[in-house]
Amino acid sequence: MRRRDASGVPRRGRDRRARVLVPRPGHARVGGEPPSTAVIGGGIAGLAAATALAERGVRVTLYEREDGLGGRLAGWPVTLSDGSRATMSRGFHAFFRQYYNLRGLLRRADPGLGMLTALPDYPLRHSDGLRDSFRHVPRTPPWSALGFVALSPTFGARDLLRMNPVAALPLLDVRVPEVYERLDGLSAHDFLASIRFPEAAHHLAFEVFSRSFFADPRELSAAEMVLMFHIYFLGSSEGLLFDVPDEPFPDALWEPLARYLRSHGTEVRTGTPVESVTPVSGGGYRVAHSGGGRHHDTVVLALDTDGLRAVVARSPGLGDARWREGVAGLRTAPPFLVSRLWLDRPVARRRPGFLGTSGFGTLDNVSVLSGWEGEAARWAARTGGSVLELHAYAVPADRVRDVEEKRLVEQLRQVYPETRSAGVLDVRHEWRADCPLFPVGGYAGRPTVRTPDPGLVVAGDLVRTELPVALMERAATSGFLAANALLERWGVAGQTLWTVPDRGRSALLRALAAGTGERRT
Repeated sequence: MRRRDASGVPRRGRDRRARVLVPRPGHARVGGEPPSTAVIGGGIAGLAAATALAERGVRVTLYEREDGLGGRLAGWPVTLSDGSRATMSRGFHAFFRQYYNLRGLLRRADPGLGMLTALPDYPLRHSDGLRDSFRHVPRTPPWSALGFVALSPTFGARDLLRMNPVAALPLLDVRVPEVYERLDGLSAHDFLASIRFPEAAHHLAFEVFSRSFFADPRELSAAEMVLMFHIYFLGSSEGLLFDVPDEPFPDALWEPLARYLRSHGTEVRTGTPVESVTPVSGGGYRVAHSGGGRHHDTVVLALDTDGLRAVVARSPGLGDARWREGVAGLRTAPPFLVSRLWLDRPVARRRPGFLGTSGFGTLDNVSVLSGWEGEAARWAARTGGSVLELHAYAVPADRVRDVEEKRLVEQLRQVYPETRSAGVLDVRHEWRADCPLFPVGGYAGRPTVRTPDPGLVVAGDLVRTELPVALMERAATSGFLAANALLERWGVAGQTLWTVPDRGRSALLRALAAGTGERRT
């Protein structure tokens, strides 16, 4: 009989060294009059918290300021110049196979994850002509990293001889939270410089990770980048390829999950921004929102950086001085630009669904949405055109926006020359600056799931979890952890969680990282 995880999904296929985090034992559901929880924020973290609580009988009210769920993965309708309807979003997201908890959340609405489709490759291209691919890289560490080096044209013999292997040793045994103690005081840029990676490999193999945080490598903590290396290269055997939703985010992900939540009694209140949260004498909190207010026994703050700072600033009774100071000190990453183009002709057939780029000005990647997203594919089939999406991460804040928008399209024409003759039937540009920044030395000041008040918890990708998770998976994991912290109060068992291994997989490599020849366990 195959073993199954907490959501009833067979474990076959998961990394056999994946780490399981079993919650404290307790009842299956709350007893008596169910407590009420306000989950403030309808992104991945808030949805995860609401799901775990609602499944165990808690009365959940989910407050979301926007009209739709999904947070930074939300989508909204637009009308194109040809009169057709489309769904715009804040851009591409990769659903890696090692995002165990996020995928477990999505399985609530679709146990087989039929809404996700695999992209066959994740190619990277530099402006000097060098190209890398993850398609033929072995999945199992350390062969994944060794295979990438062997197959990559960016690693020549001279380049390898120039590298500083001693400086690279921390990559061999990444542990959380120890990696922050060792490397949080160093920038990702300086760490790479100390290793003396080849410049092209620096861009293609590592800045991909720092750019995923919408941050310049000079601003990003080296600990965060090294953790990413562990999650994808040396810590997991799930490989470096990923899945994408086969329809826009609302259709594929959030509307089905909202129906699941409602079937478990959750009140989903979109278009309802929360203004403040006030502790009430005798217990609980008053949540004030645009439509009035309501009393709740407990609260989950699952907000982005600006939202969390704003709500806490308007809620002077929350937490203590040190906690409030930490929240007030959180920073957002530089602005980023997402440009979506509806073209009057297709791109070349050989173009991948997703291409990472480096050396093409501000252009960081190109997605051919009409190659894998149903809505875009149907528009392309009807018109004979194509739908492309361009990303520019960490754009300097002083740049002129309309100039950058035009420049990004020009950079696309360098990468895909066939688009030079294509007519742009419609275009949408999205500028955002609401992703968390993980600056050098900032780890200690980030909030944890638990706060000075046991009835108040925090979730989101900005949260310090002390687990080997990042990006969307950190958001989902922190949401489940927040729910578990509240469920403990009522003697209820929470959600079982999974992560990649929390240390280097190889005893030999761990010994090398420790600077000894002894095997470590």
